[in-house]
Amino acid sequence: MLVDSHCHIHLDEYAERMPQLLENMANNGVTQALCVCINLADFPHVLALAEAHPQLLASVGVHPDQAQDASPTVDDLVSRAQHPKVVAIGETGLDYFRQTGDMEWQKARFRTHIRAARQCGRPLIVHTRAAGEDTLRIMREEGASEVGGVMHCFTETLELARSAMELNFYISFSGIVTFKNALALRQVAQAVPLERLMIETDSPYLAPVPHRGKTNEPAWVLHVAEEIARLRGISLEEVGEATTRNFFHVFKLVEVNKSL
Repeated sequence: MLVDSHCHIHLDEYAERMPQLLENMANNGVTQALCVCINLADFPHVLALAEAHPQLLASVGVHPDQAQDASPTVDDLVSRAQHPKVVAIGETGLDYFRQTGDMEWQKARFRTHIRAARQCGRPLIVHTRAAGEDTLRIMREEGASEVGGVMHCFTETLELARSAMELNFYISFSGIVTFKNALALRQVAQAVPLERLMIETDSPYLAPVPHRGKTNEPAWVLHVAEEIARLRGISLEEVGEATTRNFFHVFKLVEVNKSL
């Protein structure tokens, strides 16, 4: 059993392929996928998908790359997180790679998401790129460890991973770990304790080998799991069991399923 802890299958390129997408998940043993919101305008569609399909879950948040979007308030996020299929706040965080200049708006938006997560008791989905030090500092200052969550599509150092784990966060690896030039990231994937490791696709981006360059999909999280199993010298079943267990723990899915 596998899960995709992070995908964006609400985007337009999947609209006509949803039945096939879900069938592919089932054929690859992927039982659930978390559809992650990137702006509030998309949230109704994200939620509608989760409501329509038992194998899908939703989050609510505004991505740090969405500079053109108005930043949400704590109330905006908390009110939308009340639905039982909304299991996380995010995607949120900091990205100094794609965005340049004064990043105070990003930092303020990140703080808002953490405060909302603490208020509604939902874990956080954190994006960080070229902003590790500031990401950790804000997480500490805002008490993100109170709710924990996941550092998604992790590409940073082992030291940053360890610091995030100390703050009650899990480390999620995407298809990047299958890329031949991702040697440093592979070492991190070997070193992160299995009980703190998660897997994802970040669909439609970052399709893993052997599908690199194609539009990614949740079924292909299988290849991420296979590569991590190979790197760690353990079975695919062990990776699947651990990452699924971690996913259920982080997103409190036993409690969510009881309420549906």
